[in-house]
Amino acid sequence: MRLPIIGKIVALTLFIAFVSCNEKKPVSFDILIKNGSVINLEDGTISVSNIFINNNRITKITTDASLSDVEAKVTIDATGKYIVPGFWDNHMHFRGGDSLIDVNKNFLKLFMANGITTVRDAGGDLTSSILEWRKAIANNELVGPKIFTSGPKIDGPNGTWAGSLDVDNEEDITNALDSLEAIPSDFVKIYDSRISGANYIKTIEEAEKRNLITSGHMPFTVELDETIDAGIDAVEHLYYIMKGSSANEKEITQQLIKKEIGFWDAMPLLQSSYSDSTALATFTNLKEHNVFVVPTLHIGRVLSYLDEVDHSKDDYLKYMSPGIQQTYKGRIDRVKNATDKQVADRKALDQFFGKLAYKLSVNGVLLLAGSDSGAYNSYTYPGISLHKELEAMVNIGMSPLNALKTSAYNGAKFLKQDEDYGTISEGKIADIVLLNSNPLEDIKNTQDIFMVLSNGNQHNKSDLNHLLNSAIVN
Repeated sequence: MRLPIIGKIVALTLFIAFVSCNEKKPVSFDILIKNGSVINLEDGTISVSNIFINNNRITKITTDASLSDVEAKVTIDATGKYIVPGFWDNHMHFRGGDSLIDVNKNFLKLFMANGITTVRDAGGDLTSSILEWRKAIANNELVGPKIFTSGPKIDGPNGTWAGSLDVDNEEDITNALDSLEAIPSDFVKIYDSRISGANYIKTIEEAEKRNLITSGHMPFTVELDETIDAGIDAVEHLYYIMKGSSANEKEITQQLIKKEIGFWDAMPLLQSSYSDSTALATFTNLKEHNVFVVPTLHIGRVLSYLDEVDHSKDDYLKYMSPGIQQTYKGRIDRVKNATDKQVADRKALDQFFGKLAYKLSVNGVLLLAGSDSGAYNSYTYPGISLHKELEAMVNIGMSPLNALKTSAYNGAKFLKQDEDYGTISEGKIADIVLLNSNPLEDIKNTQDIFMVLSNGNQHNKSDLNHLLNSAIVN
């Protein structure tokens, strides 16, 4: 009688083992962000989704509420949170010489505390330090954003900015581009303080042959269409767009070539000769050549109103060392020594630029949000100024969605990094910001940060506050 019972037990044991072997094992992930409201920057739609991350990449996104078949080392409950790509500051500067290396390094904390996971350094004199920081950040030895850098700027002989590569002939241009490729720089930044029009155009053309990305200021001895046709990829600031929108650009350019007028003399002439039809043709040319424009509206407004605004109580001054604050003096003194007419003209130009940036946007020209923060740019603070730039864009009439696109979304396209960055999508690197409130309703909500994910790390609000506190200059 015992054998049948033993047989039943053995059969039951085998059945249980069979079922156990065929049970589906949970899929394992490094991080699960569950129930977050993901903002699609393509069209502004929002979907409540779960985001699965492995090895710092978004492996899977699902709207399926069931999570019974997955497990994660870290689970983040994002219920009620809004999810966007980590912000990009598409124009800032690390610079100021050896005495300001440490304070520039301190800026890395300010960027991360503000959810800025990527910055585009638009030229300076601290390239070796930047490369060290970039390596340390990648190895998780230092907290900071991913840095894309131009390295030194290209300019003419005795250029304005320290560390610039001087070009005065074709051989100089070849050597300058060789040295930038050796760094390697991520794009070529051209400045306009001393470079000749011919060498400027030649630099763009030679960089284009090497398949290098270019951006820059434009000498006023060159017409904007020449710059676009040469192959420029981005125009920094709006002075040059204004020039290309003037019905009298050719005549004013000739006056500048003949040195009958200077840069600032040309401003009211260009502004007063703005033509909608000329501007529309310029916008079309920019679009057809996929040229990005960096309006830098926030710094323009700050500098235009230095005579009216007392910045001595700015909250971010506590993060700026005496050395950095000393670099602000040049612009401050220029305002103090300016005539009433010069001050009024600057404010009128600022208003004009706001209208110009709006027209660029509604006509489909690709814009990049950049703060221009760094040494010498008075009271334009690393980190927070990117958010102020987004605010400035909305204030001129852009929608919050279109303003958001000018950060990570367009930034990744410009630097040809959109396979890895720019949207919350499967396969992209997991640079992610969770916001407590919806930025599509109020662009100021980009500052209401719940958590930042960057380089495989999660920084909650406490971590971000700690970064800010540790960045205070004693």
